[in-house]
Amino acid sequence: MAVSEQTRTTRTGADEAYFLLRTVFTVAPILFGLDKFAQVLSDWDFYLAPWINDLVPGSAHDAMMLVGVVEVAAGVLVALRPRIGAYVVALWLAGIIVNLVTLGDYYDVALRDFGLMVGALALARLAGDRRR
Repeated sequence: MAVSEQTRTTRTGADEAYFLLRTVFTVAPILFGLDKFAQVLSDWDFYLAPWINDLVPGSAHDAMMLVGVVEVAAGVLVALRPRIGAYVVALWLAGIIVNLVTLGDYYDVALRDFGLMVGALALARLAGDRRR
């Protein structure tokens, strides 16, 4: 039995880009957030600018635990409400960029995060165009 033209689903490049970006911006924040507790990928405390550490109560490690919770929540939000979650992730990445640039080191990571921020904004735009 042949599939008719009407029952065949056509996926566009925008559909595929949306799926890829939604997957990455769901999984990556959740994994990075969880790693703030496990510290397998990095000792995250070194990435916190002193002026931010002075603003938050507790130690840099305590602040990074809070960062981990926010990142996990942002990833879950992207999974459930990608249009809103993508803007939250983009804003979060902008904050990370400010932190890294004012730290005076890690400009390479800040540049990478800028690219990720643009990707999150692209996801937000794609999510806004999707029809259910």
